[in-house]
Amino acid sequence: MDQLLFNELTLSKEIKQAIKDIGFEETTPIQSLTIPKVLEGRDVIGQAQTGTGKTAAFGIPLLEKIYIPDDSLQAIVICPTRELCIQVAQEIVKLASYMRKVKVLPIYGGQPIGRQIRALKKGVHIVIGTPGRLIDHLQRGTLKLDGVETVVLDEADEMLDMGFRDDIEAILRFVPEQRQTLLFSATLSQDIMKLTKKYQTNPEFLKVPHHHLTAPKIEQSYFEVNEKMKTELLSRLMDIHDINLALVFCNTKRRVDRLVKNLKTRGYLVDGIHGDMRQAQRDRVMKKFRNNKIDILVATDVAARGIDVPDVEAVINYDVPNDNEYYVHRIGRTGRAGKHGISLTFVSGKEIYKLRDIQRYTKTKIKQKKIPSLKDIENIKIDLLIEKVKNYIQEDNLDDYIHTVEKLIEVGFNSMDIAAALLKIIKDNKVYN
Repeated sequence: MDQLLFNELTLSKEIKQAIKDIGFEETTPIQSLTIPKVLEGRDVIGQAQTGTGKTAAFGIPLLEKIYIPDDSLQAIVICPTRELCIQVAQEIVKLASYMRKVKVLPIYGGQPIGRQIRALKKGVHIVIGTPGRLIDHLQRGTLKLDGVETVVLDEADEMLDMGFRDDIEAILRFVPEQRQTLLFSATLSQDIMKLTKKYQTNPEFLKVPHHHLTAPKIEQSYFEVNEKMKTELLSRLMDIHDINLALVFCNTKRRVDRLVKNLKTRGYLVDGIHGDMRQAQRDRVMKKFRNNKIDILVATDVAARGIDVPDVEAVINYDVPNDNEYYVHRIGRTGRAGKHGISLTFVSGKEIYKLRDIQRYTKTKIKQKKIPSLKDIENIKIDLLIEKVKNYIQEDNLDDYIHTVEKLIEVGFNSMDIAAALLKIIKDNKVYN
């Protein structure tokens, strides 16, 4: 299916600005399907895996519908765990960063309930909560759902597996019947379908196809690396693997521009493409990449759409992609036509959880590798140089060079010293290629 750019959606300028700041350009498949339907007021059943962008799929239209002058509760999101509850709340707060007076409150077990009660008394537009803590507030009378217009059941299959069905049904009984109900689930069991039949009205069924990764000739690895170390690591890997043609992915246009600038100062032949460039500019950059005039092309997912260069030796995920499906598309650009390819992913901090989602989604193992030290690089370069020396001895006509060595031997130097001196010259001048 064709995916939409966010600027093609009918959204408020505040949300578009927040989306731009986050760095999103193109909607993920579940967002393309869901956002227009939810904005129309339809009930939705969204079948999508974790890591496909479903929080923004319901969070964006949820915020669009909030009437800010009324500070009563207008929407609730029910999540299975406190971790997901916090994660969803954080993302919705980011999306609402230019909607100054929108109030979003996560409520979950393990946090002092008094703090939550005080926040609820001050007025909240959106509550994101776990079933147990929501029930607790309803029983205390500290949570009123009579003004709620939208209910979201996030990871519904997980909630049923954890035994929350009775709690969910109890919560829904407090919500007006005239409401919009959105349900998201990775799987649709009979129990889920019973729930949708009972609590949704003529729901729109939206399913994102799950593409399995078939990349037997792509060696996939990842590095846990501090954000500030990423450019240095990229430089080391380019040198170690002696990569001639690499495609490097960043999640935002700003990061593409910054990385291109940093790599140019390090002496690499590099250029970038992203959505802010005119088509003529993109074409020029792509022509250079296809003709091997540059070694590294840095791109966003949107700008890289349609890139088909058969000799890409490596795909490097400078940023872990926002959508699992993007990972599949990215690394599929190497290892073409039966050739061997490598995929290297840089993981910082909590991005390790995203990578685990990707591994589950693609049903593939991505091996962790140790960041190479500067000494490792020197040793590998020497090994590569020795291999080249062997190849020259076996294949090339070295008569003229042998004559030069003989002259040095005639004046008293032995062949071992001469070879060592030449290697030192090469090493000191960093002439490895």
